[in-house]
Amino acid sequence: MRLRLSDLRTESNRAVAKQKKSVEIKLDDLGDWRRTHYSSNLTPELDGQDCTVFGWIASIRHQGNITFIVIVDKDGLIQITAKKDEVGKDLYKKVQTLTTHTSIGVKGVLKAIPKAPNGVEVRPKEIKVLGFASVNPPIPLYGRKLPGLDKRLEIRAVDLRRPTAQAVFRIRQEALKAIREHLLKNGYHEIHTPKIISSATEGGAALFPLLFYDKEAFLTQSPQLYKEQLVMAFEKVFEIGPAFRAEQSRTLEHLSEFISVDVEEAYVDYRDAMDRLEAMIREVVGVIKSRCAKELAMLQYEPQLPATFKKFTYNEVLEILAEHGHKVEWGEDLSSAALAKLAEVNPSYYFIIDWPTQSKPFYIAQKKSDPKLSESFDLIFGSLEIASGGTRVSSRRVLEKKNPLRQIEQNWVEHRTEE
Repeated sequence: MRLRLSDLRTESNRAVAKQKKSVEIKLDDLGDWRRTHYSSNLTPELDGQDCTVFGWIASIRHQGNITFIVIVDKDGLIQITAKKDEVGKDLYKKVQTLTTHTSIGVKGVLKAIPKAPNGVEVRPKEIKVLGFASVNPPIPLYGRKLPGLDKRLEIRAVDLRRPTAQAVFRIRQEALKAIREHLLKNGYHEIHTPKIISSATEGGAALFPLLFYDKEAFLTQSPQLYKEQLVMAFEKVFEIGPAFRAEQSRTLEHLSEFISVDVEEAYVDYRDAMDRLEAMIREVVGVIKSRCAKELAMLQYEPQLPATFKKFTYNEVLEILAEHGHKVEWGEDLSSAALAKLAEVNPSYYFIIDWPTQSKPFYIAQKKSDPKLSESFDLIFGSLEIASGGTRVSSRRVLEKKNPLRQIEQNWVEHRTEE
């Protein structure tokens, strides 16, 4: 039998209908059983070989004296076909007690079957029940109608068994892997900086305070100040790690904890940084389209890239917004509503550059031609800001002048390079 997503959805629904009463079953010990194959290792060429596989049951279908079971491991699907006249009375009786979401181990023989997943199925000799699902959870594996977020988070481990949920995690993994590969290939040194700090890096308003050996400390907002010290020795550094911000807004655009990609490089300015960022995104998107074609198809999404990442100055953006009936006062940040309006004009990637100096962190350099503006950028995708950066201040005198306004500890400034 060839299994399609719709087939699994139908079989899963049938199994749920039968699995109404709570059932108890004796669990087996793992013992000396160890996996010999993942689903991704199974091919028709292995026909006749013994195997031991593990997984949780996605669907069960009883058809006369044959039961078809589909289990899921980390790589995909495995079909188990139990024929009553082959497996014997006791094993077939055990098969009849199995339920969806139950975790099992199966020892058997591989049989080449063109319509089975990977063209091969397992004919079981022994089955161990390692974790029994007595009640089917209220989250459909293959359906589109899901319960509310609270219920999904309550049984998150089950929620993550949904193929579409796993697709997001697999794409995320490949994206981070591709970012790391790109940066290492281009001569950047990977670093890991402290996450418990004694003072702010981006300003104190969004800090999470905590007690650290009876002294006040904070969760880091950014590795910025560490990056700037490390770059004086290594020239090109990056970190992929968590960042924490006590955001006041509870929206999808304002996360209190997230994974941040931070990059720092010496002897360049913000124009070089934008070139580096665009090149990295282009390579990463290409890698994801190549490595995650199945997951993208499952999510019905295909990443698109413009021919070039356009650049608009902050002043030009304000003019565009005004033309579309959305006025922003000079010096103000762009609200979610403003970014949504800009997304109607530029739905893909674009840079907003030359922001007002007052709106950027103290370590961002001013433009020599107009000190009211900074050598800075934000990268926007649709209506979402996904990256920001700029030319760093390298003058000790300028940093000391700005430092009191930002309440950054003086001892950090003293370690900066003399002008």
